[in-house]
Amino acid sequence: MDCIFCKIVSGEIPSKKAYEDEFCYAFYDVNPKAPIHFLVVPREHIASCDAVTAQNSAAVAHIFEVIPQIVRQIGVTDGYRVISNCGRAAGQTVFHLHFHVLAGTELPW
Repeated sequence: MDCIFCKIVSGEIPSKKAYEDEFCYAFYDVNPKAPIHFLVVPREHIASCDAVTAQNSAAVAHIFEVIPQIVRQIGVTDGYRVISNCGRAAGQTVFHLHFHVLAGTELPW
């Protein structure tokens, strides 16, 4: 498999880590769209939101338990946005499920 996020999770490609545990890995975006911009990915390769099933949904639930912990740890107190693009038409460019977390400024809609 030639997935850039799988390579980041495995350490084959370096990243600036924000968090990791046995189920997910969080790292700062190399092209941030806000002062704070990191991605959270499941360690298991799941292609997109469309590929979430009863068998792998616990990884996604865990990510949503972890995101508030990460933002508190880095000092975000005034809100944040979580985004996941699903499919090319929605702007997904890496086909490994990931959640962008943006904060540190007022975010327009």
